[in-house]
Amino acid sequence: MKKNVVIIGLGLIGGSLAKAFQKYSECSVSGMDRDPAVLDAALKSGAIDGVAGEKELREADILYLCLYPQADIDFIQAHGSQISPHCIVTDTCGIKREICAHLPQLAEQFGFTFVGGHPMAGKEQNGFAASDADLFDGASYILVPCGAPQRAVDTLKALAIELGFGGTVVTTPEHHDTMIAYTSQLPHVLACAYVMSPCCPQHNGFSAGSYRDVSRVARINEVLWTELFLDNADALTGELDILIDNITRISEAVKQRDADALRGLLRQGRLIKERLGE
Repeated sequence: MKKNVVIIGLGLIGGSLAKAFQKYSECSVSGMDRDPAVLDAALKSGAIDGVAGEKELREADILYLCLYPQADIDFIQAHGSQISPHCIVTDTCGIKREICAHLPQLAEQFGFTFVGGHPMAGKEQNGFAASDADLFDGASYILVPCGAPQRAVDTLKALAIELGFGGTVVTTPEHHDTMIAYTSQLPHVLACAYVMSPCCPQHNGFSAGSYRDVSRVARINEVLWTELFLDNADALTGELDILIDNITRISEAVKQRDADALRGLLRQGRLIKERLGE
């Protein structure tokens, strides 16, 4: 598929999208970033064909917003009048209710089409230096149409498969945020809380896969994730309450030396995973 693609924000996700488009598609890619050093690195590496300006915005077929949620909204408020009516604008944010409360209305105001998006991929590292053309290999790409026409959703589906995604999921902003609170945000909270133990600095020599698996995402971008957590506070606190209740029940069984209760709780967890075939 040949498209004029503009990517706003060339961090881990934006940079990886740019590299994936260059590797796997025939699209022309231009990028915008507030850091001149990032733009220089993107140009030198061939991730982008040029720096995006007003001309590129007006000629864009697909525009990816790869900034923090509020920054995505602010960008469209500032530049929406430069975007062509034929352009499909999408985002990559990890929350959708806040995004879909603003961007569909801005799309209607400025005359372009907006489809919410969320590539389910990432790393512990941040920034363009960590970006990778194969970051999305086999990953899920979530689309939140927000009332957009089916042709726009189908275009983004086709591009996702072209870039190496394993499949796409179409959902609502509400269901997206409920599920992401559990599958993404809660594990980041757990990892950060886990490494706050005074034992963490002494783990070397005593740790293996379990420590790595639980602590991996504690290398968090606290500015971004604070915004994501607060924009999804109700769903996240609901999941936190469930987790705290489950941990409390296990803790009480251990404190009371109640082997039957403890076995029952641990069995419950095992059976859930087995039923899922995982």
